[in-house]
Amino acid sequence: MNYIGSKLKLSNFIFSTVTEICGNDLSQKVFCDLFAGTGIVGRNFKPHVCQVIANDVEYYSFVLNRNFIGNNTAFSFNYLIDELNACNGKKGFIFQNYSEGGKAGRMYFTAENGQKIDAVRTQIEAWKKTSKITEDQYYFLLASLLESADKVANTASVYGAYLKHIKPSAAKKLIIKPAIFQKTENTHHVFQKNSNLLIKEIKGDILYLDPPYNARQYGANYHMLNTIAKYDTFVPKGKTGLRNYYKSNWCKKGEVLNSFEELIENAQFSHIFLSYNNEGLMSQDQVRMVMERFGKYSLKTQKYQRFKADKTQNRNHKASETFEYLHILEKS
Repeated sequence: MNYIGSKLKLSNFIFSTVTEICGNDLSQKVFCDLFAGTGIVGRNFKPHVCQVIANDVEYYSFVLNRNFIGNNTAFSFNYLIDELNACNGKKGFIFQNYSEGGKAGRMYFTAENGQKIDAVRTQIEAWKKTSKITEDQYYFLLASLLESADKVANTASVYGAYLKHIKPSAAKKLIIKPAIFQKTENTHHVFQKNSNLLIKEIKGDILYLDPPYNARQYGANYHMLNTIAKYDTFVPKGKTGLRNYYKSNWCKKGEVLNSFEELIENAQFSHIFLSYNNEGLMSQDQVRMVMERFGKYSLKTQKYQRFKADKTQNRNHKASETFEYLHILEKS
């Protein structure tokens, strides 16, 4: 999944830094990914730690993490995936409001794929209501739908806007592929809460923070994923069909520093790692000054290629490098 701020390319850097500071044996450690997004970092630590706590305020993120982090024991799913792929299309909410040929004229999906999303999403909910599937299977199937639908979305990666013409990848037929999760002996916890509130309720050993860097609100950029995941009734707003979305203080210049300081003060974790880049709302010095108040501070830096929109659309998006800062606090 193309995702703003994704740590897929930086996952090895993050893992090696954490083990360098906390030791190679993490088997007795509780690891918390407080701004989990798609759960890449938590997934990387899941087989190595005693427990993962994953959290994100967005519902689509909760669904992904409830599957990839929360699910830890095997269950049957092939027959369910086959049944979903065999569903006939349905002219439902996604088709009418977000698909080619729908009444709203928005082109996030082709007509065929929009109808398929409606049919699959309806079927998953029907299975849940009739108890044909367990809670674990429910989130597994929802995560499978979200990831599969994202692959055929007619956007330049985020859902802030759709493209005027159907691009080649969006023209492909939607096929539901299983969102395979890592099996572990230990159980894990997944939340959908405001991070500054949840931090007062949890404790552990390693706290990883990857908050929004800038003014882009994730609820707006990924509204389509929330709409598929929730499949609720509302009136889409404006040209892009926005729904009401959560506005984070971490995306507000006048609020972010206070939120950060409050979170660090309330964190009941011995080691805190903050991913932040050189283009963030908080400066490197501001982050350092806050962290130094609470213990021993250090910094690791990694150069990487920043997120950019879909290259296939010939929009002259240039590949540019930025610096990822991994701020480290050994809290006293």
